[in-house]
Amino acid sequence: MPLMMDAGINVDDLFGESNSLELGLPAASPTKGLAQCLDEMRLLGCCHKIAWSRMGCIASISQDGLRVNIRHLQCSTLEGKWNLGKETPLTTSIEAHHGNQLAHLSWNETGSELAVVDCSGRISIYSISIALNSLSILRQASFESGDDNSQVVGLMWLNSQRFIHAFHQAAKVNGRWAYTPFRRRPIGPFHPANKGALICVTRAGQIKLIYQNPNSTWAELPAELKNTGYSDRLLTHASMVATQAGILLATYSACQKMCLYRVHIAWNPPQWEPTQGKQQPPPVPSFRLNHCKVDMPGNILNVNRGPEHADQSIPFMNSVYSLTRLEIMPAQSDSPQGSTANPWILAVFSKPLHAIPDYQEQQGPPTVMLRWHLESTPQTLHPKFDEVASKKSNTQVKPKLELRRLDDIHCDKYVVSVDLIEHGTVLAVTHDDSSITCYDTRTMTIFSGMDDSNTVTCLAQAGFQYPVEPSGLHLAFSPNSCVAVTLDSDGNMQLRVMVHSFGSTDGLYDETKFSAAVAALTVAFCRGCGSECNTDDVLMVALRQLSPEAQTTFISEVYRALPVNCNFTADQEKLMSHPYIPRCLSLQAALGYKGRLKRRNLTSSVPWAILQLRHSSVLFAYFFQYNKGVQPETHDPDVLRLVLGNAKWTLDFSHWLLNEIFDMADDFESVFNDQEAFTQKLKTSSSLPLLILLSSMSRAFLRFICRGLRGVHAGFATANPASLFGDSRIYFTEICQTIETSPVRIDVYEKFLAGVDSAVKHAYQGAGFGDAERPGPEKELLVNARIPPVLISAVATLLRQTVPALKMEINRMAIYLGDYSWLGFGNDSRTALYRKQRDVDILKKCPLRPPLLLGSDGRVAPLKKRRCARCCEVSGDTSLPRSMLSFKMTAKLGLLRSCLCGGMWILEVDSGDAGGSGSGSGNGSGHGHGHGHGA
Repeated sequence: MPLMMDAGINVDDLFGESNSLELGLPAASPTKGLAQCLDEMRLLGCCHKIAWSRMGCIASISQDGLRVNIRHLQCSTLEGKWNLGKETPLTTSIEAHHGNQLAHLSWNETGSELAVVDCSGRISIYSISIALNSLSILRQASFESGDDNSQVVGLMWLNSQRFIHAFHQAAKVNGRWAYTPFRRRPIGPFHPANKGALICVTRAGQIKLIYQNPNSTWAELPAELKNTGYSDRLLTHASMVATQAGILLATYSACQKMCLYRVHIAWNPPQWEPTQGKQQPPPVPSFRLNHCKVDMPGNILNVNRGPEHADQSIPFMNSVYSLTRLEIMPAQSDSPQGSTANPWILAVFSKPLHAIPDYQEQQGPPTVMLRWHLESTPQTLHPKFDEVASKKSNTQVKPKLELRRLDDIHCDKYVVSVDLIEHGTVLAVTHDDSSITCYDTRTMTIFSGMDDSNTVTCLAQAGFQYPVEPSGLHLAFSPNSCVAVTLDSDGNMQLRVMVHSFGSTDGLYDETKFSAAVAALTVAFCRGCGSECNTDDVLMVALRQLSPEAQTTFISEVYRALPVNCNFTADQEKLMSHPYIPRCLSLQAALGYKGRLKRRNLTSSVPWAILQLRHSSVLFAYFFQYNKGVQPETHDPDVLRLVLGNAKWTLDFSHWLLNEIFDMADDFESVFNDQEAFTQKLKTSSSLPLLILLSSMSRAFLRFICRGLRGVHAGFATANPASLFGDSRIYFTEICQTIETSPVRIDVYEKFLAGVDSAVKHAYQGAGFGDAERPGPEKELLVNARIPPVLISAVATLLRQTVPALKMEINRMAIYLGDYSWLGFGNDSRTALYRKQRDVDILKKCPLRPPLLLGSDGRVAPLKKRRCARCCEVSGDTSLPRSMLSFKMTAKLGLLRSCLCGGMWILEVDSGDAGGSGSGSGNGSGHGHGHGHGA
């Protein structure tokens, strides 16, 4: 018997293939479910099993493929930590598709409507109505024609006609980050009635426009794509993108042919005015298709096939590699001037998971990405055409669309997902081992960290990356692309959050890398705000990655980038309509939230209080506007209840604020004559009411509230109570009594605010601060919750002069005896107990009833409510408003789907078994707190 080391024995013959490792060790086993995933991507272009909407809703197809499940990011009410919320099944999806296997999910541009596609090409559409986990069906799936030829291979929603405030980059100028915002125009075509519309392409080569009419019914417009042969009609993949010159469509057929089309949609009439109502006919669309180009991808790998394959008409490698993804990447505006790069096509080809080892060529990489650049070139005619007399003068030849093949990209892993993220600046390629490679969409260079420390374009370029974790093959990115969710073959969902090392060694940060990381987070948050995306994912990363000091730096950068001028000592009217102020306040308040049973710190309490003051200010302004018309519908009971709760809340808030300031004046009386002692004592104090009074933003909202309360009371004073019935009369009477019996008259409170205005104004003037210098201390008050030195004299004036002058015009004993625990701002045990036992409706400002006990067995009647995913506050409204005025008011306030803080609502059922969720027997003692009308 020959020895093992004899030359005639090949070790690999004993242990493995000739091309394996020298020791013949077995190859690593493929990821579970990879073969099925590759087959699905090869056979059908629309096979996304998980999708994350811009509103924050995560939709996924269940493991059995029969239903859709809904999840979301949510803050914990106990600890204030963020994670995935509970799974909610979309039960109507089973009924809508009659138990057929589901294949694809797609959200519209705004993230409010979801298209669900089954394996027979039937499409149902759902809408987020009042909460992220409460979707209502808009369109039933059609069952007239459902077969393999109707399978959807490509789908795209039409854009909505709205401008977007985009941010190009952050660049260092004189040691500070400067942000470049610009206005990006929407790209059509648009539905003229601003309704939902989507385009899909079927396996049989049919293109369909599915659109909603103004009366909420749905219609379809089918058309046949122009093909050169019957076999070309069997399509496997299609991709579409909106351009200024129409929709660009790329298809790929079973015979490996790629075709390019221009799709134009014309509406008749092109404009639709909703005010004309039934008098105007609904818009009707029509297609115009232009067949632009046909291309065969050719040899996937540029290798020498050898003489035995030289006579093959189709390159050999095409029989090994199959198309698994086809995408048209849109033209991106790369600067405020609006210059754009042309669209380009990306095709991902993968070889079989278990290649047949008979051919050497099959040892190529698992995946190859092919790219084409779209270029418009002028068409040139043969010179002989110049000799032909033409009846038309100045005949212009339309430019021709050309495909220029770019260099291929070889991947040593299987590509399972290709996503355009970070608002179009990054192409994320996900591999079968869960690793994610981020490419620059313009150059296709890999982002490997901080290449340029003075310019930041995206999170990936600034050094953020997704850690490699064992996870599933189906992946979706969050609205701002800093969080991802994966779905494995067992139907389990996992969360992946971007991380950054900040160049830390031995616990010390690299300041340059840290600064760039904060700038990248700022750009991500601002892009989300500008495109009206949910920004909970950015908040989650900031909470996990940044220290409290770094979070303050982040907030300060956000105020600079958006930009928000914190000085409202003069121009106060902009407060009511400024789109970014509530988003900044909400972010700042959420960063300091540690759970509903824990009191917020000052830097979180200040913006949280201002958000609620803003809510009441806008509510009173809108109600006053509607009430000026003296229309009967203004006496709607739901609207009056909303006004009543906010009137009680704002009056109690003003009383609590005065009571705290009176106590502070008494406490500081001993140091009034010692400036140094006064300053030192003020530095050690932490008074939320004082910060709210000194900040021009919150003081302006307090003034708006006074104006609104006066308008509400004046409107009721001229109304006829006899015209009211039932609950309307009860709420009407209680609103009047609440305002009239207040221990502080509204005009007296306005005089007090005017005194604070005067003190602050003189403090700024005395220090020589003009309009250019005032934003600094105002931002210090708002962001850092610290009283700047320039306003110390204003505090002295307030406590020594303004407060004593007010005492003769108010009922201080009534203010002192008031119970303000329900407001939630106090630091006393009574407030903590109320917070533990009762929930207050954050919108209506009234306590919610606790769950009811049924019988002697102690069973609890469940109570439905909505909880904010961000601030964890609750609302008792679990359905759409009943009256038209109530609906208009709620929509105008932006509260149909979101809380006053901007967080999205989550529908939940309170069984009364968890503390702080409405359980307990607190009865809301004290004036104005036992509002029995509840929610």
